Amino acid sequence: MKDPTVQAALRQASDEAGLPDYLLSCVYPLLREPEGEWPSCCGGGCQPCSATLVDVAARTLALLGTPRVAPLPL
Repeated sequence: MKDPTVQAALRQASDEAGLPDYLLSCVYPLLREPEGEWPSCCGGGCQPCSATLVDVAARTLALLGTPRVAPLPL
């Protein structure tokens, strides 16, 4: 089971960004990856844009008060 604190922060961050609930599973892997390995926007008009997913991941970590120096244990 996923940590309820992480889930709450992720839900708040996704609500703020307007990311639909069905895409939350796309953000979880980013919370475990070092920041340098996050994807960047390709400019191809993808939905969801990887930049949006990264923004939600970064906001989630900010809400959790987690410095972005190592993967977050889930």
